[in-house]
Order: sequence, then C-alpha cells, then structure tokens
Amino acid sequence: MNAFVLAFSLGDIQDTYGHAPIMVERFLPADDPVLEDVLSWTVARDARDMARLLEWLPDARSVREQRVLMSRVMALAEELESAMEKMAALQQG
Repeated sequence: MNAFVLAFSLGDIQDTYGHAPIMVERFLPADDPVLEDVLSWTVARDARDMARLLEWLPDARSVREQRVLMSRVMALAEELESAMEKMAALQQG
C-alpha cells in the first residue's frame, strides 16, 4: 500500500502517517496581481459554466443540441486549461 494514500479524519485530510498536508505559500507577490485575479476568476467561471452545461446535456431535445452543448464544454475546457497554464507560469515567475 502506498504511504501517501489519503485518509479522511474529522474533516481533515491526512496521509497514512497522520500528517496534515503541507500548504505552500508564496513569499513574494505575483508579478501581475491583476492578471492573476483575472485568471483565477476565469478558472472559477469556466468550471462553473462547464458543470452547468453538463447538467443540461441529458435534457437536450436532440443530438444536435447535445453536440452544441458538448462543443461549448470542450471550448471552455480549452480556455480553462489555458488560464491554468498562464497562472502556473505567472506563479513560477
């Protein structure tokens, strides 16, 4: 069994040794805090919109509507991935 298998205890995430996960905090602010805020907002919005579209998928009236919904989900996934990559690059400096 892998030593880093997570166990849930009283709402806290712990590894199998009972240690809490290590949280990494940056000591220096982002080079562009406004861009970082915009990217964070974009990630949250795209994830929320994707979930909503996927909820609507089973209720689509036709295959054409399903394809339109899936096309939009896939476009949002690309935008989400791009925003996450830009955030990672910004945070790495």
